[in-house]
Amino acid sequence: MSKLDDLYKQGTEAFDKGEYDKAEGFFQELLDTHPGFADIQNKMGIIFNQTNRLELAVHAFERALAVNPGYTEASLNLAITYSDLGKYEKSREVFERAAHFTDQAGKTVTSTSGIDPFIKGKLADEHLRLGNMYYDLRLLDESIDEYQKALRLSPNFADIITHLGIAFRDRGLYDEAIKEFNHAKICNPKYIPARLHLGITYYSQGFYGLAEEEWREALVFDPGNSAVRTYLNFVKPQNS
Repeated sequence: MSKLDDLYKQGTEAFDKGEYDKAEGFFQELLDTHPGFADIQNKMGIIFNQTNRLELAVHAFERALAVNPGYTEASLNLAITYSDLGKYEKSREVFERAAHFTDQAGKTVTSTSGIDPFIKGKLADEHLRLGNMYYDLRLLDESIDEYQKALRLSPNFADIITHLGIAFRDRGLYDEAIKEFNHAKICNPKYIPARLHLGITYYSQGFYGLAEEEWREALVFDPGNSAVRTYLNFVKPQNS
């Protein structure tokens, strides 16, 4: 394994465990020589946000978007961070741009029953990792293919289903995206990202009432979720 791969792997593992100090060290060393990893810039932004370094978070999310202007996750994270800073107009501007980018993206741009469950999980994780890398590079058809491979191995994982839904949405395949987000909700009703992104998809298509409904349901499961509360503030003027 190359040093780059090792830094990526160790940083991601620490990040997923919430060990932000360790993750930041690995990611920063990686970015010192390879600053063009939008996914890592986004993760650094999340680390800065979670450790109350909000201006640094803004810069990290903006760097991610400079590399990949269509990176919806980074745009939404940036909107939340601007809201945390009290820059509500800027937050709304970024949110609206992210929502409408998803609307334009599609107009401008594809049996394991005998396998040990542990091995299935490992294979599914690898397809998910590849799917995320393809997604980061805006190779959406390839990312969709990898997510679907992961789901053939682990069909009821809400996080993988949600990743697939996001890729479908960014590809402009809104009906397919909505179907996947609803599937993720069935698999895990408490999985907030599925409800959040279903709301984003509805919002981008002008279905503001449906978006508000999804976000309000999300708050039932996670009343303190600041992202959902911020999005609800955006949708209120649309429904008035």
